Amino acid sequence: MSAGAPGAGRALICGSLAFDTIMVFGDRFANHILPDMIHILNVSFLVPQLRREYGGCAGNIAYNLALLGDDGVPMATVGSDFGPYRERLERAGIPTEHVRTIESELTAQAFITTDLDDNQITAFHPGAMQHSHVNRVSEARGITLGIVAPDGREGMISQARWVTVNDYEWQLLQQKCHWGVREITSRVEALIVTLGAAGAVIHTRGEEILIPPAPVQQVVDPTGCGDAFRAGLLHALLHGLDWRRTGHIAALMGAIKVESRGTQNHRFTREEFAQRLTSAFG
Repeated sequence: MSAGAPGAGRALICGSLAFDTIMVFGDRFANHILPDMIHILNVSFLVPQLRREYGGCAGNIAYNLALLGDDGVPMATVGSDFGPYRERLERAGIPTEHVRTIESELTAQAFITTDLDDNQITAFHPGAMQHSHVNRVSEARGITLGIVAPDGREGMISQARWVTVNDYEWQLLQQKCHWGVREITSRVEALIVTLGAAGAVIHTRGEEILIPPAPVQQVVDPTGCGDAFRAGLLHALLHGLDWRRTGHIAALMGAIKVESRGTQNHRFTREEFAQRLTSAFG
């Protein structure tokens, strides 16, 4: 298998485009949040490290797909301040024809604080993302498959063939829907649950596939790992790979991302990716 064989089609990525303000707290949240006082929570974290990155699920997934040699097409709504991000996408060869500007809004913005255990506290301003429902999937041409990534609520109501969530989201999904694995997989072809450093599990109809984590050279920043993982899923689905190989590619994408700060600063060649894939999983 070539990690990025050409000609597999285009993926439409419906999701957010956002500016990420990322801060690092040089301690552990657990040392400063008292569980028995959570009802009157009033804490302040000193964050000497701060940086602004380009992010949002649609942008992150498109960036990672481009690294794998695939064509990801973001579909999103952005604000009047989006200009520098648009220029960055265009320099990277990522299409922007389905990125719609809402002049009365600012682009979505996330304010993320990470502690030494890679726990995160995030405040998110949706801004223009709340208007994502004004976009129309039918306007996109030449699309092989698409993903509905986190976005404005009205823009996320859709049917699906696959569902992917992290372990915390999986617990919430079960609570909200009162569905377990059997109920979900009776409605979709696969349920993929990521488990952080423990890897992932892929549930299909009648099979459970455990995906071990890919080796990480150095844990630097977990922000955007889920988007990198999903880009790996999209790549494998575009190329018709089996679920185990799909999980391996997705896991390696997440591992590569965690080794770099920010969500769109990691780089690799397709040859380097293929070598790491073979080394990690054979």
